[in-house]
Amino acid sequence: MKPACERCENGLAMDGEVYICSYECTFCPTCAKALASLCPNCGGELVARPRRDAGPMFA
Repeated sequence: MKPACERCENGLAMDGEVYICSYECTFCPTCAKALASLCPNCGGELVARPRRDAGPMFA
């Protein structure tokens, strides 16, 4: 999970709203909207990044 937007370089919260493509190119909501939800690197669709549970990885 990348800590900064690849376009504007603003920091991204681990539990915040973030958009990624299938190659995990990472963008903030403002940049994703400006890019019409299309990754400028691969042309893939930018979708909301899934969130991770803060608990232990394995039960």
